[in-house]
Amino acid sequence: MEGGYTSRELESTAKKLSDEDVASALVVSHGEDAGADTSGVGCAGCSMQKKQRDKKLASQQGRLVSLDVFRGVTVALMIFVDDAGGLFPAINHSPWNGVTLADFVMPFFLFIVGVALAFAYKRVSDRGVATRKAILRALKLLVLGLVLQGGYFHGLNNLTYGVDILNIRWMGVLQRIAFAYLLTAVCEIWVRNDEDVDSGLSLLRKYRLQLLVALLLSATYIALLYGLYVPDWEYQIPSEGLSPKTFQVKCGVRGDTGPGCNAVGMIDRKVLGIEHLYRRPVYVRTGQCSVNSPDYGPLPPDSPGWCQAPFDPEGLLSSAMAIVTCLIGLQFGHVIVHFKDHKDRILRWMMPSFCMLAVAFSMDFFGMHMNKALYSLSYTCATAGAAGILFTGIYVLVDVYGYRRPTLVVEWMGTHALMIYVLLACNIFPVLIQGFYWGDPKNNILHLVRIGV
Repeated sequence: MEGGYTSRELESTAKKLSDEDVASALVVSHGEDAGADTSGVGCAGCSMQKKQRDKKLASQQGRLVSLDVFRGVTVALMIFVDDAGGLFPAINHSPWNGVTLADFVMPFFLFIVGVALAFAYKRVSDRGVATRKAILRALKLLVLGLVLQGGYFHGLNNLTYGVDILNIRWMGVLQRIAFAYLLTAVCEIWVRNDEDVDSGLSLLRKYRLQLLVALLLSATYIALLYGLYVPDWEYQIPSEGLSPKTFQVKCGVRGDTGPGCNAVGMIDRKVLGIEHLYRRPVYVRTGQCSVNSPDYGPLPPDSPGWCQAPFDPEGLLSSAMAIVTCLIGLQFGHVIVHFKDHKDRILRWMMPSFCMLAVAFSMDFFGMHMNKALYSLSYTCATAGAAGILFTGIYVLVDVYGYRRPTLVVEWMGTHALMIYVLLACNIFPVLIQGFYWGDPKNNILHLVRIGV
């Protein structure tokens, strides 16, 4: 690099940028050992502009492009299933048990957050400072999620805004990512030792406590899901011009994983309050609740009482397994940090990925079904295994063979994932356009092209 920094200075600069630029859990900065192939002499009198340019070059030089491409592919998949899911219910979220194309989006985001955090915190000079920054970033993402998904924006065909705190939705996609990001970052900062890594066994020894955290979370989830007693419960829904309708849900069971009597929903109702849960859960598309299943439709005459009950797909107990997905991604990131040979990386990714898929299908066969709403253990293993295989394929295509041109669009989407999610997935961009109309609120561009109609 002409007139630039030394290799050590460039490496330090890239590390600093990597540590400080984790702006959110959807867009986590990363970089390999920047400066490993650079040379040059120091320049004590460089201008501020030149320093900034050198910092940018330093951070880009070792950037693992496959991370951005994987994130971009996930964003593209999210947009596709959101737009096409209404037309093709088979690719929309599974009404309950089973996995569809849409059910891979959330775990893929969590997986890549974990991978990127291995870069962001591969060198931590001050654990206290790093922890405070991680907490601050998680809080920012949490607040953003509350604003976007708590009910403040009323959505298409409704130009009003604001949310009643008594009915705000506390959980959501961004809130879940914030929790997973924070706990995974804390594990990477504090829960590891200083052993050198020169083999797969030494890699396991170095991060064995992180794996123990994942096992404890999984064991706690299983114990609560199958061990808690779920009593009968009731809820109310508003009725126009009449008093609210009250529905009774008969349970009195333990270990049930159906929509109405599972421990995941019970914990959310007890801790968060049923008025703070998502009001249009996926199980309204089951055959018990919709005559058009797997699409939305009218209630059958003999529909059970829980069909119209709120249920949060990003609830408290299920978020424990979301954290496990993020921790799995973190271990994949450790492989990149400690092993530089392409074959070593590919082998250490593919073996656990196929093992997780095998475990997932085995558990599903024996009754522990894949379920996105509950974020079951089999679902965790299946989606993490699929993420590992997809990430390996993208890595081979982009970083090993260098085919970047076909992936430039999704790479750009990956580097702007949070912005795209906020504008499109949260309907902010359509709502902004809808706010401009002539004469009558219905006279707007969205109405003319029949979006949200």
